[in-house]
Amino acid sequence: MSIFDALLLGVVEGVTEFLPVSSTGHLILLSTALGLGQTDFQKSFEIIIQLGAIAAVFCLYWKSFLDVEILKRLLVAFIPTGIIGLMLYSVIKTYLIGNNAVVLWALVLGGVALIVFEYLHTESESAVSSSTQISFKQSALIGLFQAIAIVPGVSRSGATILGGLLVGLKRTTIVEFSFLLAVPTMLAAVGFDLFKNISSFSNSDFTVLAVGFVAAFVVALLAIKFLLQFVRTHTFVPFGIYRILAALVFWFMIF
Repeated sequence: MSIFDALLLGVVEGVTEFLPVSSTGHLILLSTALGLGQTDFQKSFEIIIQLGAIAAVFCLYWKSFLDVEILKRLLVAFIPTGIIGLMLYSVIKTYLIGNNAVVLWALVLGGVALIVFEYLHTESESAVSSSTQISFKQSALIGLFQAIAIVPGVSRSGATILGGLLVGLKRTTIVEFSFLLAVPTMLAAVGFDLFKNISSFSNSDFTVLAVGFVAAFVVALLAIKFLLQFVRTHTFVPFGIYRILAALVFWFMIF
């Protein structure tokens, strides 16, 4: 992988991590389009550079991580994802990450789900408007929805946002909670992957990881602010349409 490849993938990670379009799916498909084989390092790279996007969340929301009530709800939401992700790690890394067919189908079906959901969903006036008001039951259910995103192409943010809306949260509330939930979830995923694979990385591997990290961090700062502004006046239908179109474009590029 060249420095340019790492920079491009980092930018894509930063743009897509918090939008309901699947960052992992985009990284897998773009890597294939660039002619980068799905080696063990490539798969690790696609997981590890998410640290850049996570650092952007911490930079913008560090005060939230000092609130004990929010931390308790994040812990409850993380537990289902953590357990399922740990149990299925080898399956995910071996059979799902790098599987273009899985990603393309997940993009299309996820896009359809976003569109259909928006036409059927009506936000209640009593919907939860603050992360500290989310019940522990709602937190656990959001965590279960997030666990669906172990399938590349589903979108972690998309799954948690739809899950949050279904269990009675306001749009801005679940979007911000999704940002916060990304931190423990991605830290666990990255930490576990590093533990398993860091000994096999070369000096050049660390260089491209650093480039991808910085690019993802800078771009994610902008993407987070964009999404918060967007959801105040728009639905997620445009993202659903984009997912379907992106799947078609990648299908023609790859196959």
